[in-house]
Amino acid sequence: MEVSESVISRINSSFSDGGIHFASPVSSLRTSEIDLVRGVLQMMQGLSSSLFSWDDNGHCFRVKSGIYVIHLSQTSLYGVLDQFIYAATSLKWVEIVVNKIEKSKRLPPPTLRAFACSVSTWLRRIRDISLNEEMKINSSDRKTTPTLLGLSSSLSSLCSGAEYLFQIVHEAIPQFYFEIDHCISAAEVSVHIINHLYAKLNEVCLQQGGEEDEYRMLLYILVGSLLPYIEGLDSWLFEGTLDDPFEEMFFYANNDIAIDKAEFWEKSYLPRSAMSQKLHILDFASDLLSSTKEKRNLSGRESVSLSGVAKEKESNKNTFQLCPFFMKDTAKAIISAGKSLQLIRHAPMTSLLTASATNIENETSIAGLTLSEVFCVSLVALIFHGDHISQYLWQDKKLVSSFGCVEEIQRLEESDGTLPAETSLNKAWHKLLTDILAQKRDLSSGYTQRDPLYSFSVKGKKLTSDEIDELPQFNTFCPENPAITVCLKLLHENRDAWSALNISQNCHLPPLNDEDLRQAIFGENCGTGLAHKNTDYTSGFQFGEFERKVEDGEMVKVLLPYPTLLPSFKEDMCMSEVLPFQNNSTLPSRILSRIQSTEPKSTPLPAVILQECLISYIKKQTDHIGKNMLSKLLHDWRLLDELGVLRAIYLLGSGDLLQHFLTVIFAKLDKGEPLDDDFELNTILQESIRNSADNVLLSTPDSLVVSITKNPGSSEDDQHYMSTSVSTPRKGRSQSFGMDVLDSLKFSYKIAWPLELIANLEAMKKYNQVMIFLLKVNRAKFVLDKARRWMWKDRGTATTNSKRHWLLEQKLLHFVDAFHQYVMDRVYHNAWRELCEHMAVAGTLDEAIEVHESYLLAIQRQCFVVPDKLWGLIASRINSILGLALDFYSVQQNLCSGGAISAIKLKCEKEVDRIEKQFDDCMAFLLRILSVKLNVGQFPHLAALVTRINYNYFYMSDNGSLTASGSRALRST
Repeated sequence: MEVSESVISRINSSFSDGGIHFASPVSSLRTSEIDLVRGVLQMMQGLSSSLFSWDDNGHCFRVKSGIYVIHLSQTSLYGVLDQFIYAATSLKWVEIVVNKIEKSKRLPPPTLRAFACSVSTWLRRIRDISLNEEMKINSSDRKTTPTLLGLSSSLSSLCSGAEYLFQIVHEAIPQFYFEIDHCISAAEVSVHIINHLYAKLNEVCLQQGGEEDEYRMLLYILVGSLLPYIEGLDSWLFEGTLDDPFEEMFFYANNDIAIDKAEFWEKSYLPRSAMSQKLHILDFASDLLSSTKEKRNLSGRESVSLSGVAKEKESNKNTFQLCPFFMKDTAKAIISAGKSLQLIRHAPMTSLLTASATNIENETSIAGLTLSEVFCVSLVALIFHGDHISQYLWQDKKLVSSFGCVEEIQRLEESDGTLPAETSLNKAWHKLLTDILAQKRDLSSGYTQRDPLYSFSVKGKKLTSDEIDELPQFNTFCPENPAITVCLKLLHENRDAWSALNISQNCHLPPLNDEDLRQAIFGENCGTGLAHKNTDYTSGFQFGEFERKVEDGEMVKVLLPYPTLLPSFKEDMCMSEVLPFQNNSTLPSRILSRIQSTEPKSTPLPAVILQECLISYIKKQTDHIGKNMLSKLLHDWRLLDELGVLRAIYLLGSGDLLQHFLTVIFAKLDKGEPLDDDFELNTILQESIRNSADNVLLSTPDSLVVSITKNPGSSEDDQHYMSTSVSTPRKGRSQSFGMDVLDSLKFSYKIAWPLELIANLEAMKKYNQVMIFLLKVNRAKFVLDKARRWMWKDRGTATTNSKRHWLLEQKLLHFVDAFHQYVMDRVYHNAWRELCEHMAVAGTLDEAIEVHESYLLAIQRQCFVVPDKLWGLIASRINSILGLALDFYSVQQNLCSGGAISAIKLKCEKEVDRIEKQFDDCMAFLLRILSVKLNVGQFPHLAALVTRINYNYFYMSDNGSLTASGSRALRST
């Protein structure tokens, strides 16, 4: 089939015979490669040009449509330009984000501001590369013609750095932070930024071969962003002050709790919780851990930064939600350290024994350096020299290199061998440290004390040091006149030019009021029609005009002593090199500048950096505060003495402190009189204390108070009370009350502050539980002794039943005596000895509280008043036996009062049968439970109890079988 020739001719003619000329470029769009190179370099600096412009709608740089270069195809040209456009757009986006932060209506938190400042500085560093390239191109001695391909090669690191910087900024700042109605807190933003930078730096370290530029970028931004956070920690750890107006720390102050309250330690400073649901901060560490494990095969260097995170307890994660996860292990210690400082400064000194000890309340720095400054010095030593200097910077709370003490450092190097053989004099970190300490010394002593050669005089009159200090130009820092501050050294070197520079001494300065000027212009009647008395400048001065003019001249001289003086600056000079030394500013600024300009010797993991340069100092400071706190607790505030008083009261350790009180209330219970009068009970208690030989234990007799609780079983220990009250047998015979009546007693002892932080309300509840149990044991012993005296009086009428009663009484008395001896041995003596031993090795107040809580738990277990299933079973049988002692006492009381009546005798014999059978049942159960090897292995005190109540293997043999000498209940079981 033939194709129509006319169609082919028409298609051909459209290209060759003057038809559509779409393949021909427009000559006006032709551009040279050198212009494209200049445009690219300007675009990299964030500037628009005729070839590249910023699209506000599309938020990106766009190339002029249709431009072409004769020796490059469109595909090649745009392929080369695209990478530059993307890099320039990334940098522009970073600039936009930084401007949003800096120009935000709401003042951003310090960490976010520091992050934006660090990013802005690194952005300027990247753009300076383009500026330098443009200056080379525009230089007159240029010998080569720049090309796009050559520029692509020279700016490859710039492009990758721009993209990476954009990625960091985009991911570090939550996007919804810029929303008008966002509910994200400053703490959430801060911890998200710090955690993200830490994670990115960890990823860079794991890459094969390392990415030095990316590492330096991340290190610079991380260090800059951490500085405000470290400053907050510094004021907390060294001054005990929470300086956190933006509320970005991981804990906050509960202002409702005063320092002199018992709840201060637990509720005054609390971990901050996340408010926003959009940030998943809790899962951040686990996500990072999983991602790190996935990348572990990519490199031979395995990350160690997350070893602590992997083993971290889930409760710790939930408690410190808004804490940087590399600091979570020390978060609790950090909070405790600041609270300890507050307690030390607030609590009165009650003893002079440690007056010569370390005065920690006056220590506000690490030998003159703040925490951020120590962090910076350690960072320089680590990344630029590979030196780990934390052990040398802090020895017994002293900087061994203070003010140039190089010999000590060299001696430590030779003895330890961990630092290189290179002398410390040649290391940048030591020079920096020596210089900073010298500047701090000069700042504290003043310029007049620093150099005796400085001798100032004005108009031939030699000035004293006090007169020099009064002159504003000699202050080390003059905020109202920065030019004077910067030119201090210049003024000191050119003292002869002072008179010429101070124009106020050579010129007649006009007065500050304008009355003379108004009269010269308007004449004598200038005041008519004008409200000249409404302002200072129109009111005039009717009296003392000359003196006023002199005063005005002196004021101008003070405000502008040298108005024509201008400082000389080098281009791109850091302000820290010009202004006088300032804490937390000068040294960090120099360190950040060094990170920018110098290639690090090593690229350690962020975990190593923060552990060596920050966490180690935090731990040393928290340990130091903890030791001082414990020293004050044990010596100044006499903690063990106060706990000894609680031991004497609540464990009934005093010989006769409560003897009279217990005798009276036990007698009242025997008579059937209720314990329902608080006043009467306290009167008896105070009388018992006053008549006791141990009354010196209490500061005042009324420091111990007893009260009646109406519902003793309504507390949080319901389970324990239910287990004990249900199993206790009958409340008693005759008119006597049962053992459960003692549960209503509550003893309160006023603990001196600040020791009530340890013996708090919860601890006092536990002391009361133990005391009530011991009161039941004492009451059982009391009634058995009383019953024995009755039985001893009737010994002349010995019968078979009376012998049986004697045997049962001996069993009950042996159990009660053996149990009481066990309590005195294990609870009163052994537990107290363990408390003293553990308290001696405690390091912080938290550890002291834990030791005391362990002590309370131990005596609760040994007295079987712990709300636990096993302990509840044992306690129920012990309480049953104590109740049986009371029942036996009631039987003997009935026999003494009406023993001649046969009906009463028969009833009493039946009651004795019941008591004997129930006692045997309880003993069988107790011995079986207490003799289980598992229980004895877990709790050795159970073995001691078995040995005492099963004396001479009366109830159970050594191999665990019940003996024939037991009662019928034992034989039946």
